[in-house]
Amino acid sequence: MICSQKILPAFLLILWAAALPAAEPKIELLWPAGAPGAKGDTDNDKPKLQIYVPEKQTSHAGIVICPGGGYGHLAMGHEGTQVAQWLNSLGIAAFVLDYRHQGRGYGHPAPLDDAQRAIRTVRSRANEFGIDPKKVGIMGFSAGGHLASTAGTHFDAGNLNAKDAIDRVSCRPDFMILCYPAVTLTDPYTHAGSRKNLLGDKPDPELVKSLSNETQVTSETPQTFLFHTNGDEVVVPENSVLFYLALRKAKVPAELHIYQDGGHGSGLAVSDPILTTWKERLRDWLKSRSLLGGE
Repeated sequence: MICSQKILPAFLLILWAAALPAAEPKIELLWPAGAPGAKGDTDNDKPKLQIYVPEKQTSHAGIVICPGGGYGHLAMGHEGTQVAQWLNSLGIAAFVLDYRHQGRGYGHPAPLDDAQRAIRTVRSRANEFGIDPKKVGIMGFSAGGHLASTAGTHFDAGNLNAKDAIDRVSCRPDFMILCYPAVTLTDPYTHAGSRKNLLGDKPDPELVKSLSNETQVTSETPQTFLFHTNGDEVVVPENSVLFYLALRKAKVPAELHIYQDGGHGSGLAVSDPILTTWKERLRDWLKSRSLLGGE
């Protein structure tokens, strides 16, 4: 989340959270021996995964979640923990990514390194997590949506000669879920704060183009679900539209929902009876793609 339009009353949050599975996450470092490009040895230099495996696992999919925050902080609550708990209620294993960002002194490529490592980690340990290594997806909100779409357009098959077994597997997500994502870094539709935090005040134009992910879509880009709101004045919906059109041109299966009302940073939107139905649209999409229900 870059900014929040609404604050859910505390009692509603308590009631809603109580209805979800109460599993506590297991927290693990992505690189126990130290992350690449680490500037120190503090907690800020150590990206992590919060691992949520549901008690009743009815799906063989696993989803890495990238909270938003404009690459300056992380909205770990309503765009992380709450989303993981909701996915667990569907029987899906979820992995919240606590990635490096400018608030911790990191710009590109650290966030992407962390996202790629998260995908490799989940896939390499698929048996342990009870998932199919061919059903590992990535989900992102706002700037986390930019990170997720970057992971979905910048990937490799792994290095078979790597000493680290995790580095030998692919970091390509099998599907993407992009929620009011910041996709482009070019004017007039970019979120300037996210671009500055990621690339600095005077970024290389070629890097800006490379990380404007609507320009990087190919037939190999993963199938994608997108949702946005017409009322979003922080990350404008053209970001989702541009990405959807690029997917359509490349003949990549995609589904886009744009709600008329609603501001930025809504998360699960549990206080909005209309906007919150995006979850049902996603559930239907997951089912239609054989990613839900233990297929």
